[in-house]
Amino acid sequence: MSISIKPNTTGLIFAMREEQEGLEAFIQHKKVHRIAKRDFIQGELWGHPVVMVLAGIGKVAAASTTNQLIHHFQVNQLILSGVAGAADPFLKVGDIVIADALLQHDMDASPLFPRFEIPLSGKSRFFAHKNLHKELQNAIAQFIQVMQEHFSASLIAEFQLQNVKLHTGLIASGDQFIHDSKVLKELKQALPDLLAVEMEGAAIAQVCEEHDLAFAILRTISDSADETAHVDFLSFVKNVAAPYTLGILKNYFENRKIPVD
Repeated sequence: MSISIKPNTTGLIFAMREEQEGLEAFIQHKKVHRIAKRDFIQGELWGHPVVMVLAGIGKVAAASTTNQLIHHFQVNQLILSGVAGAADPFLKVGDIVIADALLQHDMDASPLFPRFEIPLSGKSRFFAHKNLHKELQNAIAQFIQVMQEHFSASLIAEFQLQNVKLHTGLIASGDQFIHDSKVLKELKQALPDLLAVEMEGAAIAQVCEEHDLAFAILRTISDSADETAHVDFLSFVKNVAAPYTLGILKNYFENRKIPVD
């Protein structure tokens, strides 16, 4: 299989098909490469080379897909966008979290290593690339300012999207869908600065760190990660989170300047 490598290519990873709803329609000059049972969609978004892929749910799926993007397409940065559960009472459904750090909340090799630390790495937290982080923050803020134009009044009322906020902080990943207030409370006690929980971001962060690759993790809060988690989860992902991703990435790529070699 021959893949034409383009410089300054962004890898776009999604865990669920609903999270990338509608984005493929905007990809131009599209080519599909079937690798390791995944379809890697190569093309351009708003004038910038991208490779978009559905990784699947969980840390192993995310790490495996990240490796494929690095080795087959030589991407120079990775962005994951999707949903997460809130781990802080100040966050509400519809808010956006961009990670400045990520860790695996289910990593525990104690007493050999401290809880959360990746064995033999000396690290528990992996930090997002500052420039990419800032550029995406700007794209999100720009989207929030005009987001009322993207949704009907009935949808805004249904999901209470009247006062959406952007938050920056710690996101924790693990191979479990957290919907238990006791589990969430224990995590928050161990990690007081924790904002959100999900199932892929920290695995991507670890692989990117090992390859010195810029990455960013964006999450839309879909539920409170406890027994009151939103009952119409898939509707929220498709009708709210996916349009968020589309609008934010459009702002990001339209504002992005490609470095001159």
